[in-house]
Amino acid sequence: MTEQRVSVEITHNIAHVKLNRADKLNALDMPMFIAIRQTIKTLGKNRDIRVVILSGNGDDFCSGLDVKSIMKSPMSMIKLLFKVLPWQANLAQVVSTGWQKIPVPVICAIHGRCWGGGLQIALGADFRFATPDSSLSILEGKWGLIPDMGGTIALRDLLAIDQAKKLAMTAEAFTGQQALALNLVTEITATPLDDAQAFALALMQQSPDAIAANKKLYNKSWQGSKGWALFRESYYQIRILMGKNVHRKIYNQTHKAEQHKPFVARKKW
Repeated sequence: MTEQRVSVEITHNIAHVKLNRADKLNALDMPMFIAIRQTIKTLGKNRDIRVVILSGNGDDFCSGLDVKSIMKSPMSMIKLLFKVLPWQANLAQVVSTGWQKIPVPVICAIHGRCWGGGLQIALGADFRFATPDSSLSILEGKWGLIPDMGGTIALRDLLAIDQAKKLAMTAEAFTGQQALALNLVTEITATPLDDAQAFALALMQQSPDAIAANKKLYNKSWQGSKGWALFRESYYQIRILMGKNVHRKIYNQTHKAEQHKPFVARKKW
C-alpha cells in the first residue's frame, strides 16, 4: 500500500495539511504532487473550513524535487509539465499556485529545509511563519534548471527583481532570518506551527466573507489597473453587505458582553 503522501485533519474549521514523507525529507515525487493537487481541490470545495495550515512532518518542511524518483520515468516529467493551454498551471505549478484558489487564508509553517519545489509550495501560501535557522533556497539552479513551479508569481510581489535573479541564479541557501529581511517570510518564530495556529484562531474572529473577499481583492488587484481595483472594492463590499455574516459581525461588536452570534458558512467566492 502506497504511503499517504499528504495528511489532512480538520479540527474546529481549521484544515491541518502535512506533507508526509519524512523519511525522504518530504521530497516531491509523483504521488506527492498528485496528493497535493487533490488536497487543494478538495479543500477548495469545502465551505466549512476557515483557515488552512500547511506544514511538513519530520525534520524538514520539504527538501524539493525527488530528482532520482522523477527521472526514473520519462513520463513523469511529461505529466508534470503538460498543460492544455499555455497560461494554465500544470501539475508542477498547481502545487504552488493552487493554494491561492482556496478562498481562505493559507498559512505555511516552515522548519528545516525548504528548498526548490518546497519553497515554491511555501510561496503559494498567503503567510509564511519560519524558524530563524530554517534553510531556504531556490535550488533549481543547482541542477542547471529554472524555477518552474509557479513561485515566480509570488516572487514578483515579494522581492526586488535583482534579489530574485540573484537567488535563482546562485541557488544559494539562506536562513529564515535572512528570508525575513528579504520579505520572503511573514514572521520568524521558534514555534512556527504553534504561532500559525494562534494566527489562524485570530483570523477566525473575523467574518469569513470579509476574509475571503480580502484575499480575492488583493490577489486580483495587486497587479493591474487602478480602475479595476476600485471596481472590485465596491463590488465585493456590496456582496458582503448583502450577506448574513456582516450583520453577525456588527452584532458581536456591539454586544461583546453577551453571547456572540456564530458566523454562517462563507459565501462562494
